[in-house]
Amino acid sequence: MQYVSTRGSAPALGFEDVTLAGLASDGGLYVPESWPSFSPDDIRALSGLSYVETAVRVMAPFVAGSLDEAELRELCQAAYGRFSHQAVVPLVQLDHRNWLLELFHGPTLAFKDVALQLLGQLFERFLSRRDDHLTIVGATSGDTGSAAIDAVAGREKIDIFMLHPEGRVSDVQRRQMTTVRAPNVHNIAIEGSFDDAQAMVKRMFNDADFKRRFNLSAVNSINWARLMAQVVYYFYAAVRLGAPERPVAFSVPTGNFGDVFAGYVAAKMGLPVAKLIVATNVNDILHRALSQGDYSQGQVVATATPSMDIQVSSNFERLLFDAGGRDGLALAAQMGGFEATRAMRLTNAQQEGAAALFTSARIDADGMTMAMRWAYDAAGQIIDPHSAIGLAAAQATDLDPSIPVVTLATAHAAKFRDAVERATGTRPPLPARVGDLFAREEHYVKLPGTFEAVTAYVAERATPRA
Repeated sequence: MQYVSTRGSAPALGFEDVTLAGLASDGGLYVPESWPSFSPDDIRALSGLSYVETAVRVMAPFVAGSLDEAELRELCQAAYGRFSHQAVVPLVQLDHRNWLLELFHGPTLAFKDVALQLLGQLFERFLSRRDDHLTIVGATSGDTGSAAIDAVAGREKIDIFMLHPEGRVSDVQRRQMTTVRAPNVHNIAIEGSFDDAQAMVKRMFNDADFKRRFNLSAVNSINWARLMAQVVYYFYAAVRLGAPERPVAFSVPTGNFGDVFAGYVAAKMGLPVAKLIVATNVNDILHRALSQGDYSQGQVVATATPSMDIQVSSNFERLLFDAGGRDGLALAAQMGGFEATRAMRLTNAQQEGAAALFTSARIDADGMTMAMRWAYDAAGQIIDPHSAIGLAAAQATDLDPSIPVVTLATAHAAKFRDAVERATGTRPPLPARVGDLFAREEHYVKLPGTFEAVTAYVAERATPRA
């Protein structure tokens, strides 16, 4: 399997090189040269398989040439053996058509664990094959940071620097990052928003000398391997609800567009996905782009769903590339215009290509609260604010009533205790495995939100390439 850049100028790479590189050298994102194809019989054969075995079958085409099936199975067993539920990502029924896919049974209580536990294993396996050191630099709006840190803390040949916007993540999210004591872990709180942090990280990757000197790699969903791992749970859930004989819709709380783009990949592979519902909060650039063709950056508004407080969604570029005809040079010019003006119109081809599978909904704070109350009163489920945005969007979307709708439950409710208590009157306790989180000492630095301050900090502490 070879991978190409969405911006058309970087060389094609194999899976191992793409995983270690993260961002393409031309500033684009890697996607497979072509999508693997699963027949109805292939999908039917997934019925009854464990999550690990489902993962091996779904991901095998993507890692061809870099990992054999036995190696992939070993890495999946190591990654998912740390989850607290035997099903890894269990389905929970809410009513006759609405379901939750619980993606928060990993070590940091968020869906990011599903991909990042595997990514940590992949990094270690690939680095063991070469005499090299990796410097991971990432930005987090809440959950990516803790999941990435947990996945690579203490691993040889890896340093991780994680940026988060000061005061804009929950106390649980922050502590899950800042209480990890490992010599290769560096937490940085910056002044500004997640978009500011993410822009800094992308700028570091686009600085060829800096990237080469420190062998930068990414754990954000710009890294293809992370997105690939998320494709698996779409197959796992859909098969349990009747695929391939029955189509299934998915509602996805969306910030950076990686999680919902994984659903698009599953559909391109042959999974009968009836519709992908992009659920946004009031930071609604994706809703405007999909419904009106207007991809224009607004001011980030802080909400009770911080992981969605984003106005530039990195992975949207992958959809624009694929739905718009895979013209990398044209997309490079289009994205260059966006980066200069912070505004962009989708082409007709991009709008039409997206509309075939995607719809969207903008959910405000009242809609979120009502969904949390409904889940608690009608189904006895305590859900976090992000999952509530997804559920509200699912309930607001007009679909054939015979089609089941799966809302991706992206975080454990205890990560957002204050918001859950305000909505339901119930304060969810932290699971026992992280119960002493507030007794642990925090360690992080606060830096100005400038590229110079952050790069100087990284350069002083990272291990240069030999």
